[in-house]
Amino acid sequence: MTGFSWFQIARLGLVQMALGAIIVLTTSTLNRLMVLEFSLPAILPGALVAFHYGIQLSRPRWGFMSDTGGSRTRWIIAGMAVLALGGFLAAYGVTLFTVSYAAGLTMSVVAYALIGLGVGASGTSLLALLASGTAPRRRAAAATITWLMMIFGIAATAITVGSFLDPYSPTRLLVVVAVVVSLAFALTVVAVGRIEDGVTALPAEPATPFLVGLREIWAERRARNFTIFVFLSMNAYFMQELILEPFAGLVFDFSLGESTALSGAQNGGVFMGMLLVGVLATGFRIGSLRAWVVAGCLGSALTLNIIALTGIGSLALPLTPLVVLLGAFNGMFAVAAIGSMMALASEGRHGRTGTRMGLWGAAQAIAAGFGGLAGAAAVDLLRMSMSDGQAFGSVFAVEAALFLAAAAMAARIMTTQAAPRGAAVPGE
Repeated sequence: MTGFSWFQIARLGLVQMALGAIIVLTTSTLNRLMVLEFSLPAILPGALVAFHYGIQLSRPRWGFMSDTGGSRTRWIIAGMAVLALGGFLAAYGVTLFTVSYAAGLTMSVVAYALIGLGVGASGTSLLALLASGTAPRRRAAAATITWLMMIFGIAATAITVGSFLDPYSPTRLLVVVAVVVSLAFALTVVAVGRIEDGVTALPAEPATPFLVGLREIWAERRARNFTIFVFLSMNAYFMQELILEPFAGLVFDFSLGESTALSGAQNGGVFMGMLLVGVLATGFRIGSLRAWVVAGCLGSALTLNIIALTGIGSLALPLTPLVVLLGAFNGMFAVAAIGSMMALASEGRHGRTGTRMGLWGAAQAIAAGFGGLAGAAAVDLLRMSMSDGQAFGSVFAVEAALFLAAAAMAARIMTTQAAPRGAAVPGE
Protein backbone atom coordinates (compact mmCIF):
# COMPACT_ATOMS: atom_id res chain seq x y z
CA MET A 1 0.00 0.00 0.00
CA THR A 2 1.23 3.46 -0.89
CA GLY A 3 0.52 6.15 1.68
CA PHE A 4 -1.30 9.38 0.92
CA SER A 5 0.78 12.25 -0.39
CA TRP A 6 0.51 15.67 1.27
CA PHE A 7 -1.64 16.82 -1.65
CA GLN A 8 -4.05 13.91 -1.11
CA ILE A 9 -4.20 14.65 2.61
CA ALA A 10 -5.12 18.24 1.77
CA ARG A 11 -7.84 16.95 -0.57
CA LEU A 12 -9.36 14.98 2.29
CA GLY A 13 -9.12 18.15 4.35
CA LEU A 14 -11.43 19.81 1.82
CA VAL A 15 -14.08 17.23 2.70
CA GLN A 16 -13.66 18.06 6.38
CA MET A 17 -14.06 21.71 5.45
CA ALA A 18 -17.30 20.94 3.59
CA LEU A 19 -18.64 18.98 6.56
CA GLY A 20 -17.92 21.85 8.92
CA ALA A 21 -19.53 24.40 6.60
CA ILE A 22 -22.88 22.60 6.68
CA ILE A 23 -22.82 21.62 10.34
CA VAL A 24 -22.15 25.18 11.57
CA LEU A 25 -25.40 26.33 9.96
CA THR A 26 -27.45 23.93 12.06
CA THR A 27 -25.61 24.40 15.35
CA SER A 28 -25.31 28.19 15.32
CA THR A 29 -27.37 30.15 12.78
CA LEU A 30 -30.56 28.08 12.84
CA ASN A 31 -30.32 27.68 16.61
CA ARG A 32 -30.16 31.44 17.05
CA LEU A 33 -33.13 32.00 14.72
CA MET A 34 -35.31 29.60 16.67
CA VAL A 35 -34.51 31.13 20.06
CA LEU A 36 -34.50 34.85 19.30
CA GLU A 37 -36.39 35.46 16.03
CA PHE A 38 -39.20 32.98 16.75
CA SER A 39 -39.09 33.08 20.59
CA LEU A 40 -38.90 29.30 20.85
CA PRO A 41 -37.44 27.74 24.01
CA ALA A 42 -33.74 26.95 23.77
CA ILE A 43 -34.59 23.34 24.59
CA LEU A 44 -36.11 22.89 21.11
CA PRO A 45 -32.97 23.42 18.99
CA GLY A 46 -31.07 21.69 21.76
CA ALA A 47 -33.30 18.63 21.41
CA LEU A 48 -32.98 18.67 17.61
CA VAL A 49 -29.20 18.81 17.74
CA ALA A 50 -29.18 16.09 20.42
CA PHE A 51 -31.40 14.01 18.12
CA HIS A 52 -28.97 14.33 15.22
CA TYR A 53 -26.13 13.31 17.53
CA GLY A 54 -28.21 10.35 18.68
CA ILE A 55 -28.55 9.24 15.07
CA GLN A 56 -24.76 9.23 14.93
CA LEU A 57 -24.72 6.24 17.25
CA SER A 58 -24.67 4.45 13.92
CA ARG A 59 -21.04 5.54 13.44
CA PRO A 60 -19.52 2.20 14.56
CA ARG A 61 -21.72 0.45 12.03
CA TRP A 62 -20.59 2.76 9.21
CA GLY A 63 -16.98 2.23 10.22
CA PHE A 64 -17.40 -1.53 10.39
CA MET A 65 -19.03 -1.61 6.95
CA SER A 66 -16.12 0.29 5.44
CA ASP A 67 -13.69 -2.08 7.19
CA THR A 68 -15.30 -5.22 5.80
CA GLY A 69 -14.70 -4.44 2.13
CA GLY A 70 -15.68 -2.00 -0.58
CA SER A 71 -14.92 1.63 -1.19
CA ARG A 72 -14.87 4.18 1.61
CA THR A 73 -15.20 6.91 -1.03
CA ARG A 74 -18.76 5.95 -1.92
CA TRP A 75 -19.82 6.30 1.72
CA ILE A 76 -18.16 9.72 1.92
CA ILE A 77 -20.01 11.03 -1.15
CA ALA A 78 -23.36 9.44 -0.29
CA GLY A 79 -23.14 10.72 3.28
CA MET A 80 -22.36 14.24 2.09
CA ALA A 81 -25.38 14.18 -0.26
CA VAL A 82 -27.66 13.21 2.64
CA LEU A 83 -26.06 15.85 4.88
CA ALA A 84 -26.52 18.58 2.26
CA LEU A 85 -30.20 17.68 1.84
CA GLY A 86 -30.69 17.64 5.60
CA GLY A 87 -29.02 21.05 5.98
CA PHE A 88 -31.34 22.66 3.44
CA LEU A 89 -34.45 21.02 4.90
CA ALA A 90 -33.42 22.21 8.37
CA ALA A 91 -33.40 25.81 7.11
CA TYR A 92 -36.75 25.26 5.41
CA GLY A 93 -38.13 23.83 8.63
CA VAL A 94 -37.19 27.02 10.50
CA THR A 95 -39.15 29.13 8.03
CA LEU A 96 -42.21 26.90 8.51
CA PHE A 97 -42.48 27.86 12.19
CA THR A 98 -44.05 31.16 11.12
CA VAL A 99 -46.85 29.22 9.39
CA SER A 100 -47.36 26.15 11.57
CA TYR A 101 -45.50 24.98 14.64
CA ALA A 102 -46.38 21.34 13.85
CA ALA A 103 -45.15 21.63 10.25
CA GLY A 104 -41.93 23.34 11.32
CA LEU A 105 -41.23 20.73 14.00
CA THR A 106 -41.98 17.79 11.69
CA MET A 107 -39.72 19.09 8.93
CA SER A 108 -36.98 19.84 11.46
CA VAL A 109 -37.07 16.31 12.88
CA VAL A 110 -36.76 14.81 9.39
CA ALA A 111 -33.96 17.23 8.51
CA TYR A 112 -31.90 16.57 11.63
CA ALA A 113 -32.28 12.82 11.17
CA LEU A 114 -30.80 13.20 7.69
CA ILE A 115 -28.02 15.38 9.09
CA GLY A 116 -27.13 12.71 11.66
CA LEU A 117 -27.06 9.96 9.03
CA GLY A 118 -25.01 12.08 6.62
CA VAL A 119 -22.41 13.09 9.19
CA GLY A 120 -22.13 9.53 10.49
CA ALA A 121 -21.63 7.94 7.08
CA SER A 122 -19.41 10.59 5.55
CA GLY A 123 -17.41 11.65 8.60
CA THR A 124 -16.60 8.17 9.89
CA SER A 125 -15.62 6.86 6.47
CA LEU A 126 -13.45 9.91 5.89
CA LEU A 127 -11.55 9.49 9.16
CA ALA A 128 -11.09 5.77 8.56
CA LEU A 129 -9.76 6.46 5.08
CA LEU A 130 -7.37 9.09 6.42
CA ALA A 131 -6.08 6.85 9.22
CA SER A 132 -5.70 3.71 7.10
CA GLY A 133 -4.25 5.44 4.03
CA THR A 134 -1.73 7.72 5.75
CA ALA A 135 1.78 6.57 6.60
CA PRO A 136 2.34 6.35 10.39
CA ARG A 137 4.91 9.16 10.38
CA ARG A 138 2.39 11.52 8.77
CA ARG A 139 -0.73 10.71 10.80
CA ALA A 140 -0.38 13.42 13.46
CA ALA A 141 0.35 16.09 10.87
CA ALA A 142 -2.48 14.81 8.67
CA ALA A 143 -4.92 15.13 11.56
CA THR A 144 -3.78 18.68 12.24
CA ILE A 145 -4.04 19.71 8.58
CA THR A 146 -7.51 18.26 8.02
CA TRP A 147 -8.93 19.64 11.26
CA LEU A 148 -7.49 23.09 10.61
CA MET A 149 -9.19 23.02 7.24
CA MET A 150 -12.47 22.01 8.87
CA ILE A 151 -12.23 24.82 11.41
CA PHE A 152 -11.40 27.23 8.61
CA GLY A 153 -14.54 26.08 6.79
CA ILE A 154 -16.65 26.56 9.91
CA ALA A 155 -15.25 30.00 10.67
CA ALA A 156 -15.40 31.23 7.07
CA THR A 157 -18.97 29.99 6.64
CA ALA A 158 -20.20 31.48 9.90
CA ILE A 159 -18.69 34.88 9.15
CA THR A 160 -19.78 34.93 5.50
CA VAL A 161 -23.30 33.66 6.15
CA GLY A 162 -23.69 36.18 8.96
CA SER A 163 -22.96 39.06 6.60
CA PHE A 164 -25.42 37.78 3.98
CA LEU A 165 -28.26 37.17 6.45
CA ASP A 166 -28.63 40.80 7.58
CA PRO A 167 -31.38 41.90 7.17
CA TYR A 168 -33.05 38.54 7.76
CA SER A 169 -35.81 37.16 5.55
CA PRO A 170 -36.94 33.53 4.98
CA THR A 171 -36.10 33.73 1.27
CA ARG A 172 -32.63 35.10 1.98
CA LEU A 173 -32.01 32.29 4.49
CA LEU A 174 -33.00 29.55 2.03
CA VAL A 175 -30.91 30.99 -0.80
CA VAL A 176 -27.81 31.33 1.38
CA VAL A 177 -28.14 27.81 2.79
CA ALA A 178 -28.79 26.31 -0.67
CA VAL A 179 -25.59 27.88 -1.98
CA VAL A 180 -23.53 26.62 0.98
CA VAL A 181 -24.74 23.00 0.84
CA SER A 182 -24.43 22.82 -2.95
CA LEU A 183 -20.86 24.08 -2.89
CA ALA A 184 -20.00 21.68 -0.05
CA PHE A 185 -21.28 18.65 -1.96
CA ALA A 186 -19.55 19.66 -5.21
CA LEU A 187 -16.28 20.20 -3.34
CA THR A 188 -16.54 16.74 -1.79
CA VAL A 189 -17.10 14.98 -5.12
CA VAL A 190 -14.10 16.71 -6.66
CA ALA A 191 -11.87 16.17 -3.62
CA VAL A 192 -12.33 12.40 -3.23
CA GLY A 193 -12.45 11.44 -6.90
CA ARG A 194 -10.22 8.37 -7.46
CA ILE A 195 -8.30 9.12 -4.26
CA GLU A 196 -8.38 5.47 -3.16
CA ASP A 197 -6.86 4.17 -6.40
CA GLY A 198 -3.57 2.48 -5.57
CA VAL A 199 -3.54 3.92 -2.06
CA THR A 200 -5.74 1.97 0.30
CA ALA A 201 -6.24 -1.77 0.38
CA LEU A 202 -9.28 -2.52 2.55
CA PRO A 203 -9.32 -5.90 4.32
CA ALA A 204 -12.44 -7.96 3.79
CA GLU A 205 -13.87 -9.67 6.88
CA PRO A 206 -17.50 -10.35 5.94
CA ALA A 207 -17.74 -13.44 8.18
CA THR A 208 -17.38 -11.39 11.38
CA PRO A 209 -20.73 -10.11 12.73
CA PHE A 210 -20.84 -6.43 13.61
CA LEU A 211 -21.53 -6.89 17.34
CA VAL A 212 -18.71 -9.41 17.62
CA GLY A 213 -16.31 -6.99 15.96
CA LEU A 214 -17.46 -4.16 18.24
CA ARG A 215 -16.96 -6.28 21.36
CA GLU A 216 -13.46 -7.17 20.20
CA ILE A 217 -12.56 -3.49 19.96
CA TRP A 218 -14.15 -2.68 23.34
CA ALA A 219 -12.02 -5.43 24.88
CA GLU A 220 -8.88 -3.47 23.95
CA ARG A 221 -8.02 -1.52 27.10
CA ARG A 222 -6.43 1.43 25.32
CA ALA A 223 -9.37 1.84 22.94
CA ARG A 224 -11.83 1.57 25.85
CA ASN A 225 -10.01 4.12 28.04
CA PHE A 226 -9.76 6.56 25.18
CA THR A 227 -13.48 6.17 24.50
CA ILE A 228 -14.26 7.19 28.09
CA PHE A 229 -11.94 10.19 27.85
CA VAL A 230 -13.56 11.30 24.59
CA PHE A 231 -17.00 11.13 26.19
CA LEU A 232 -16.04 13.26 29.20
CA SER A 233 -14.05 15.88 27.32
CA MET A 234 -16.65 16.28 24.57
CA ASN A 235 -19.35 16.92 27.16
CA ALA A 236 -17.32 19.89 28.29
CA TYR A 237 -16.49 20.97 24.74
CA PHE A 238 -20.08 21.04 23.47
CA MET A 239 -22.04 22.34 26.45
CA GLN A 240 -21.76 25.95 25.30
CA GLU A 241 -22.38 25.21 21.61
CA LEU A 242 -26.12 25.93 21.65
CA ILE A 243 -26.16 28.74 24.20
CA LEU A 244 -23.27 30.99 23.23
CA GLU A 245 -25.11 32.88 20.48
CA PRO A 246 -28.33 33.28 22.51
CA PHE A 247 -26.11 34.49 25.37
CA ALA A 248 -24.60 37.12 23.10
CA GLY A 249 -28.05 38.22 21.91
CA LEU A 250 -29.83 38.27 25.28
CA VAL A 251 -27.03 39.60 27.51
CA PHE A 252 -24.90 41.67 25.10
CA ASP A 253 -27.63 42.66 22.58
CA PHE A 254 -25.82 41.21 19.56
CA SER A 255 -27.81 41.21 16.31
CA LEU A 256 -28.31 38.04 14.24
CA GLY A 257 -25.37 38.88 12.00
CA GLU A 258 -23.17 39.85 14.95
CA SER A 259 -23.89 36.67 16.92
CA THR A 260 -23.36 34.48 13.84
CA ALA A 261 -20.05 36.24 13.27
CA LEU A 262 -19.23 35.57 16.93
CA SER A 263 -19.41 31.85 16.21
CA GLY A 264 -17.02 32.42 13.34
CA ALA A 265 -14.69 34.33 15.65
CA GLN A 266 -14.74 31.47 18.14
CA ASN A 267 -13.86 28.95 15.48
CA GLY A 268 -11.17 31.30 14.26
CA GLY A 269 -9.71 31.02 17.75
CA VAL A 270 -9.93 27.22 17.51
CA PHE A 271 -8.01 27.45 14.25
CA MET A 272 -5.26 29.49 15.91
CA GLY A 273 -5.04 27.10 18.86
CA MET A 274 -4.72 24.09 16.59
CA LEU A 275 -2.13 25.81 14.44
CA LEU A 276 -0.11 26.76 17.51
CA VAL A 277 0.00 23.18 18.75
CA GLY A 278 0.74 21.83 15.28
CA VAL A 279 3.70 24.18 14.86
CA LEU A 280 5.14 23.90 18.36
CA ALA A 281 4.51 20.19 19.01
CA THR A 282 5.28 18.86 15.53
CA GLY A 283 7.68 21.43 14.11
CA PHE A 284 9.63 22.35 17.24
CA ARG A 285 8.77 19.31 19.42
CA ILE A 286 7.71 21.56 22.29
CA GLY A 287 5.37 19.82 24.74
CA SER A 288 3.78 16.38 24.62
CA LEU A 289 0.26 15.69 23.39
CA ARG A 290 -0.71 15.05 27.01
CA ALA A 291 0.62 18.45 28.06
CA TRP A 292 -1.28 20.24 25.31
CA VAL A 293 -4.52 18.44 26.15
CA VAL A 294 -4.21 19.43 29.81
CA ALA A 295 -3.23 23.02 28.98
CA GLY A 296 -6.16 23.39 26.60
CA CYS A 297 -8.65 22.06 29.14
CA LEU A 298 -7.32 24.26 31.96
CA GLY A 299 -7.30 27.36 29.75
CA SER A 300 -10.84 26.65 28.58
CA ALA A 301 -12.02 26.37 32.19
CA LEU A 302 -10.41 29.68 33.16
CA THR A 303 -11.83 31.53 30.15
CA LEU A 304 -15.34 30.18 30.73
CA ASN A 305 -15.27 31.47 34.29
CA ILE A 306 -14.20 34.91 33.06
CA ILE A 307 -17.03 34.93 30.49
CA ALA A 308 -19.47 34.00 33.25
CA LEU A 309 -18.27 36.88 35.43
CA THR A 310 -18.52 39.26 32.49
CA GLY A 311 -22.10 38.18 31.80
CA ILE A 312 -23.25 39.06 35.32
CA GLY A 313 -21.42 42.40 35.26
CA SER A 314 -18.64 41.51 37.69
CA LEU A 315 -16.05 42.19 34.97
CA ALA A 316 -16.29 44.81 32.23
CA LEU A 317 -14.68 43.00 29.31
CA PRO A 318 -15.68 42.74 25.62
CA LEU A 319 -17.21 39.39 24.73
CA THR A 320 -15.65 38.73 21.33
CA PRO A 321 -11.97 38.61 22.44
CA LEU A 322 -12.92 36.27 25.29
CA VAL A 323 -14.74 33.97 22.89
CA VAL A 324 -11.70 33.94 20.59
CA LEU A 325 -9.51 33.02 23.57
CA LEU A 326 -11.91 30.24 24.53
CA GLY A 327 -11.73 28.92 20.97
CA ALA A 328 -7.93 28.96 21.06
CA PHE A 329 -7.79 26.82 24.22
CA ASN A 330 -10.46 24.51 22.78
CA GLY A 331 -8.27 24.12 19.69
CA MET A 332 -5.21 23.23 21.76
CA PHE A 333 -7.09 20.46 23.52
CA ALA A 334 -8.83 19.16 20.40
CA VAL A 335 -5.85 18.82 18.07
CA ALA A 336 -3.78 17.02 20.69
CA ALA A 337 -6.63 14.59 21.32
CA ILE A 338 -7.06 14.05 17.58
CA GLY A 339 -3.35 13.29 17.22
CA SER A 340 -3.68 10.52 19.80
CA MET A 341 -6.83 9.24 18.09
CA MET A 342 -5.14 8.94 14.72
CA ALA A 343 -2.26 7.00 16.22
CA LEU A 344 -4.49 4.66 18.24
CA ALA A 345 -6.95 3.98 15.40
CA SER A 346 -4.57 1.63 13.58
CA GLU A 347 -3.30 -0.14 16.71
CA GLY A 348 -4.67 -3.39 18.10
CA ARG A 349 -6.64 -5.90 16.04
CA HIS A 350 -5.84 -5.58 12.32
CA GLY A 351 -8.42 -4.24 9.89
CA ARG A 352 -10.60 -2.42 12.42
CA THR A 353 -9.55 1.20 11.89
CA GLY A 354 -13.03 2.24 10.83
CA THR A 355 -14.67 0.47 13.75
CA ARG A 356 -12.42 2.23 16.27
CA MET A 357 -13.08 5.58 14.61
CA GLY A 358 -16.77 4.81 14.67
CA LEU A 359 -16.67 3.92 18.36
CA TRP A 360 -14.94 7.17 19.28
CA GLY A 361 -17.22 9.08 16.94
CA ALA A 362 -20.24 7.56 18.69
CA ALA A 363 -18.82 8.53 22.10
CA GLN A 364 -18.30 12.06 20.83
CA ALA A 365 -21.82 12.16 19.40
CA ILE A 366 -23.41 11.00 22.65
CA ALA A 367 -21.41 13.55 24.64
CA ALA A 368 -22.08 16.36 22.19
CA GLY A 369 -25.80 15.67 22.13
CA PHE A 370 -26.07 15.30 25.89
CA GLY A 371 -23.82 18.27 26.62
CA GLY A 372 -25.57 20.58 24.18
CA LEU A 373 -29.04 19.57 25.35
CA ALA A 374 -28.10 19.78 29.03
CA GLY A 375 -26.68 23.26 28.55
CA ALA A 376 -29.77 24.51 26.73
CA ALA A 377 -32.17 22.89 29.22
CA ALA A 378 -30.26 24.28 32.19
CA VAL A 379 -30.41 27.80 30.77
CA ASP A 380 -34.17 27.54 30.24
CA LEU A 381 -34.70 26.36 33.82
CA LEU A 382 -32.35 28.87 35.43
CA ARG A 383 -33.82 31.82 33.53
CA MET A 384 -37.09 31.21 35.40
CA SER A 385 -35.49 32.15 38.71
CA MET A 386 -32.57 34.43 37.91
CA SER A 387 -31.33 36.99 35.39
CA ASP A 388 -30.15 35.99 31.92
CA GLY A 389 -26.54 36.74 32.79
CA GLN A 390 -26.67 34.65 35.97
CA ALA A 391 -28.38 31.75 34.20
CA PHE A 392 -25.85 31.55 31.37
CA GLY A 393 -22.97 32.19 33.76
CA SER A 394 -23.99 29.26 35.97
CA VAL A 395 -23.95 26.90 33.00
CA PHE A 396 -20.55 28.21 31.87
CA ALA A 397 -19.22 27.56 35.39
CA VAL A 398 -20.41 23.94 35.25
CA GLU A 399 -18.76 23.54 31.85
CA ALA A 400 -15.52 24.88 33.33
CA ALA A 401 -15.69 22.23 36.06
CA LEU A 402 -16.10 19.51 33.42
CA PHE A 403 -12.99 20.79 31.63
CA LEU A 404 -11.06 20.54 34.89
CA ALA A 405 -12.21 16.93 35.28
CA ALA A 406 -11.22 16.18 31.67
CA ALA A 407 -7.76 17.64 32.31
CA ALA A 408 -7.29 15.41 35.34
CA MET A 409 -8.42 12.32 33.42
CA ALA A 410 -6.18 13.12 30.45
CA ALA A 411 -3.16 13.47 32.72
CA ARG A 412 -3.92 10.12 34.36
CA ILE A 413 -4.81 8.07 31.28
CA MET A 414 -2.13 9.40 28.96
CA THR A 415 0.48 8.86 31.68
CA THR A 416 -0.47 5.36 32.80
CA GLN A 417 -1.35 3.73 29.46
CA ALA A 418 1.19 1.07 28.79
CA ALA A 419 2.88 0.46 25.47
CA PRO A 420 5.00 -2.39 24.18
CA ARG A 421 8.67 -2.00 24.94
CA GLY A 422 10.20 0.49 22.56
CA ALA A 423 6.84 1.87 21.42
CA ALA A 424 5.80 5.43 21.96
CA VAL A 425 2.73 6.15 24.07
CA PRO A 426 0.37 8.62 22.43
CA GLY A 427 0.49 11.70 24.55
CA GLU A 428 4.10 11.18 25.55
